Amino acid sequence: MNNLDALLLGIIQGLTEFLPVSSSGHLELGKAILGDTSVPEESLMFTVVVHFATALSTIVVFRKDIIDLLKGLFSFTWNEETQFSAKIVLSMIPAVIIGLFFEEELESLFGSNILLVGCMLIVTAILLWLADKAKNTNKKVSYSNAVVIGIAQAVAMIPGISRSGATISTSVLLGNDKGRAARFSFLMVIPLILGKIAKDITDGALTTEAGNISVLLIGFAAAFIAGLVACTWMIKLVKQSKLTYFALYCLMVGLIAIGYTFLYH
Repeated sequence: MNNLDALLLGIIQGLTEFLPVSSSGHLELGKAILGDTSVPEESLMFTVVVHFATALSTIVVFRKDIIDLLKGLFSFTWNEETQFSAKIVLSMIPAVIIGLFFEEELESLFGSNILLVGCMLIVTAILLWLADKAKNTNKKVSYSNAVVIGIAQAVAMIPGISRSGATISTSVLLGNDKGRAARFSFLMVIPLILGKIAKDITDGALTTEAGNISVLLIGFAAAFIAGLVACTWMIKLVKQSKLTYFALYCLMVGLIAIGYTFLYH
């Protein structure tokens, strides 16, 4: 992977992390198209680094919400902010279980598996289409909702299933307000990504030998800047109920990926 590849893949990650089109799926497609021949450790490290960049962009965009949540927590009262934080913790549990006990099986799915990505993009398209048809979306996220949304987030660890698409669609299908669904979706992933980074550092997975430093820095910067733009834009877009357009896009890319697999493999 060279610097130009890192720039392109970083932009792809930054844009697709917030758009409901599967950032991990697009990264896998991008690696396949660019002919990424990185060893698995380097490729995995790059993926982790650009995901951290988009987590940081989320923190910047939602900095006021995060500060309010922290103030609520440190007030040591069962207020609205504390309850929201508790729901985020509940939503994390399914993904944490998958990450801790099925990490090797999960990582085996990442390796330019174009057929898998294509099929999962079609699943994402169906979810988005169903969510766009949902009615009575005006509730707040409940505790039981948080668990179900968390399960959707765990399933979205498969490349091709959009994390934001799966969580927002699930939340909307449960009757939650689209704006609240988007806010919950973007905030709930921050602790998971930061936890993953901490785990990889502790395990010694993130070392300078595992990847080219300039490639990682360029990928990080590109993902962070693109993430700032995409996150701000996506918040407005979700409220306008335009998920069908993303469903059509995922369907098209998924079919192309499947067709590519049968034609060239």
